[in-house]
Amino acid sequence: MLKQLTISQLRNIGDLSVQPCSNINLLLGENGSGKTSILEAIHLLTLGRSFRTRSLKNVIRFGEQKFQVTARTETDMPVGLQFDITTGVHIRLNSSPLKKLSDLASQLPLQYISANCHQFFEMGPRFRRQLVDWGVFHVEPSFNFHWQSYKKILQQRNSALKKRKPEAEITLWDEHLAQHGEQINALRIQYLDKLLDDFRLIFTRLCSGYSSAEFSVRYRPGWAKETNLIDSLGVGLERDRKLGYTRTGSHAADWSFKINNADPAEMLSRGQQKLFYLSLSMAQGKSSINSSRDKTILLIDDLSSELDLAHQEGVLSELESLPVQSFITSTEMSLKQIVRPEKDKVFHVKQGQIV
Repeated sequence: MLKQLTISQLRNIGDLSVQPCSNINLLLGENGSGKTSILEAIHLLTLGRSFRTRSLKNVIRFGEQKFQVTARTETDMPVGLQFDITTGVHIRLNSSPLKKLSDLASQLPLQYISANCHQFFEMGPRFRRQLVDWGVFHVEPSFNFHWQSYKKILQQRNSALKKRKPEAEITLWDEHLAQHGEQINALRIQYLDKLLDDFRLIFTRLCSGYSSAEFSVRYRPGWAKETNLIDSLGVGLERDRKLGYTRTGSHAADWSFKINNADPAEMLSRGQQKLFYLSLSMAQGKSSINSSRDKTILLIDDLSSELDLAHQEGVLSELESLPVQSFITSTEMSLKQIVRPEKDKVFHVKQGQIV
């Protein structure tokens, strides 16, 4: 959780300092005022990358050579990121240079929810895997070890396949790949079952028309369910040799939540699809706090998009009951009448400044 945030020379922001509260932080203002740039700064600080561009040069304010974002957490730990055109990216955590981005992610668990998050249903399996793996990473300490080990072994196997190495040099990786893959599979299933329970409660409160619906999770591990991973690798060896890469494994997994055993994308309106994704993110925020040392940070861009005022109120009400710190942008000025002034904060953003 952030208790102080300072931004310098980022997008249309010159110098900005803000002391957010631990609950809901509403960023209200016209389009182009700099609201989303504040979310981008937080995203950069906690994940080391932008959700708007791959090139950090594009983030620097016009005419400047660098941008900087610094913050202090609830435990008074300093965090800072600076990007300079000449020297590149520098990240410091607790006054020391950062060695691994995973260390930053574990200290400041964050989720970004875009204005068009209803497009979640159009995203591919890779996006859905990343979503669930984010949650498992924050809940189960052993997951990162298994996933990093799995990726390294998979790279070695794929390299052997691509170079058309003898069968023995390819299959020597199979046992270790399967061991880590089976662990990843078990952790994902355990997490999704718990996530579904939290999701169901939140979504049915936001969409009361589905209060009596049945919800289920469908998980495909990346290999045939009636067998194990090591046997599937053996069966698919000739195919993999022709393709030049490993097709079977945890890196090919996929999952989905079903409503009355049907695809939500085919039965929900765009607004309901947005509420579906918001519910999923809030459920993850609730579950990840069980093992995280800090609150999950939710960045919600343009809450007003696709949602009427009543449903926006419902989202804010739900957030009030969750152990998350949220930063929400909107052009809907009337939202400031809904939040609790004794616990929440409202910031008016204009031309890159808090006014």
